[in-house]
Amino acid sequence: MRYFVGILILFGLLICFAPWFNYVLPTQYNPFTPLQVTDPPNFIAKYKLRRLDKNPQACFAALKNAREAGAISFIIADNMGGNCPLSAPVRVQRFGAVTLSSSFLASCRLALSSAMFISQVAKPLAQAQFGSALTRIDHLGSYACRNVYNLKEGRLSEHATAEALDVAGFHFANGTNVTVLKGWKAEGHEGEFIHAIFDGSCPYFGNSIGPDYNAVHANHFHFGMRWFGFCR
Repeated sequence: MRYFVGILILFGLLICFAPWFNYVLPTQYNPFTPLQVTDPPNFIAKYKLRRLDKNPQACFAALKNAREAGAISFIIADNMGGNCPLSAPVRVQRFGAVTLSSSFLASCRLALSSAMFISQVAKPLAQAQFGSALTRIDHLGSYACRNVYNLKEGRLSEHATAEALDVAGFHFANGTNVTVLKGWKAEGHEGEFIHAIFDGSCPYFGNSIGPDYNAVHANHFHFGMRWFGFCR
């Protein structure tokens, strides 16, 4: 009971002092300001991302801001019906100068999280490991109306709601190409890059699943929005 009362008091204080926070706290530490693509993946950013699930207009506004910042290019996609309906999806075309093997459907939150991850982790890592710009990301798809592992029975996959992207490889301006399949067990820069990419993805997604999880993920990283910080 005391814990519950304490939470109510804290929440009340946050509301009362919200205007003061806007003047004092930087946006990355202020739960009342809109999410920015440059915000680090701290608890506040994750709270803001979760909150956007129930506010499509705010989510699209954050995506538009990310586009203006040069972090992502996208178009509004049509809603999907059938057994795996999608409401207000977007089609991601590229992440700034980083192209894709093909565009992909994404929930607004997946698109935002991916843009943050690419701009804050993948692009800097490319420069650090190879001294070269990241130019393209190869993926195996996002939206697919199916159950987990394509089983005939069971729960729907995150792919059925466009809340997951399977990333398979990376291309760099110097001609280097690193895949998850070969890079995961490789030594040197390729192996270091692939492992650093996977570790760096964990704070940006609800779950990051790679080759160590099971054989199904031997050739790709699964970046999904369900759960909270599952990384294996």
